[in-house]
Amino acid sequence: MGFAKKEHEFLSAIGLAPENPGGFINGNWKASGPVISTVTPSNNQEIAKVTEVSMEDYEEGLRSCNEAVKTWKTLPAPKRGEIVRQIGDALREKLQHLGKLVSLEMGKILAEGIGEVQEVIDMCDYAVGLSRQLNGSIIPSERPDHMMFEVWNPLGIVGVITAFNFPCAVLGWNACIALVCGNCVVWKGAPTTPLVTIAVTKLIAEVLKRNNLPGAIFTAFCGGAEIGEAIAKDTRIPLVSFTGSSKVGSKVQQIVTERFGRCLLELSGNNALIVMDDADVGLAVRSIFFAAVGTAGQRCTTCRRLYLHESIYQNLLDQLVGLYKQVKIGDPLEKGTLVGPVHTKASRENFEKGISTIKSQGGKILTGGSVIESDGNFVQPTIVEIASNASVVKEELFGPVLYVMKFKTLEEAIELNNSVPQGLSSSIFTSKPGTIFKWIGPHGSDCGIVNVNIPTNGAEIGGAFGGEKATGGGREAGSDSWKQYMRRSTCTINYGTELPLAQGINFG
Repeated sequence: MGFAKKEHEFLSAIGLAPENPGGFINGNWKASGPVISTVTPSNNQEIAKVTEVSMEDYEEGLRSCNEAVKTWKTLPAPKRGEIVRQIGDALREKLQHLGKLVSLEMGKILAEGIGEVQEVIDMCDYAVGLSRQLNGSIIPSERPDHMMFEVWNPLGIVGVITAFNFPCAVLGWNACIALVCGNCVVWKGAPTTPLVTIAVTKLIAEVLKRNNLPGAIFTAFCGGAEIGEAIAKDTRIPLVSFTGSSKVGSKVQQIVTERFGRCLLELSGNNALIVMDDADVGLAVRSIFFAAVGTAGQRCTTCRRLYLHESIYQNLLDQLVGLYKQVKIGDPLEKGTLVGPVHTKASRENFEKGISTIKSQGGKILTGGSVIESDGNFVQPTIVEIASNASVVKEELFGPVLYVMKFKTLEEAIELNNSVPQGLSSSIFTSKPGTIFKWIGPHGSDCGIVNVNIPTNGAEIGGAFGGEKATGGGREAGSDSWKQYMRRSTCTINYGTELPLAQGINFG
């Protein structure tokens, strides 16, 4: 059964049709690959059909994008910032519609869908300011009558491969910065969220057209793994930003590194939240709840491991279980829903397999643990009591499953936090300055995001986002992440008449 008339009217309002070409190539919409159906995870009904791109389409797109680099990189950076400002305004006008589309196609609740689009808008605003601050450094030269400084120039093309859980926000982290830095962008969205890819690209395309700029500055592909592999192998793409699993990310890194390209990786997270004996328990409970069940546990920053000091263990756990039992699960577009479906039928099956593995390793289900029988991909948010050395705790189960464990000392808690292969986000709840500074110092958390008295998720764009170890080491969004999207030249100018050499060398 397809969508009702009112739903097709909604799609039309954001430039989508019942059937859509999934490639924006050289300023035109075209695709000659297989036709797929995209579905809503709430009931697995078809939303629309999308024609994916072929390898021939890919090659045409890369050729035109490579040509567009010549135009885009010669535009002054503040002028590029003005184009990104207009993209932000275009997104603002369609914020509610795009947010609804994210919820419809991905499955996160409407507030989160709108919030995700707002994050791209915020990134546009951030990038506009950045376009006037791509500063180099003046470096003191040891040689008389010499000036030494740094110059930053565009790389050329940035390839962005995004995942289903944030079908447009991760594009924003990368593309907004890449564009103001003078790069063209090639975007491959997730195969299961092609409508979000198309809708966002249409808005960007309109801005480029209105400013008489080549559409190929922003090239978009809907397609499968073969398109992602082509991006990884393509020597015309100096930087590839990949978001996904550690397993696939490792392969992408190998391919890109072999051709001496750059990789920006945002991979798996297995994030821990520690609650000390002096913590504000009420604040911690609310934070854990949001961090563990938000987006049905499908954020890379979802809290998956909860370490509770033995003195507050039962009190906090009782409160948390009580909250879990009240959570409203259902249609993400319905008011009051807190947890929508997991993204695909395969996600639901992985949840079931994960629960089976947890039980086989001695895990005790305190609440949840079951699939909800329906046409959609609904599962129960789950809390599991388990031994901290169980092997399943070191793996990322991409769903609303929270492992809870006891500890006695801060040192033990830090060791447990750092004991997994992943290193994205971490959080501790405490009121003691000494605990805080140990946690954020060299003997504390080994993650890229180290929080105190806030959840593991909900990062702000002003800071660099990313993690260590099997999370890939990438950094996106704020701080000095922009430097990854440019090449640095150290320049020395001799404005004198002598030729002194560095290190005092005399060459006769």
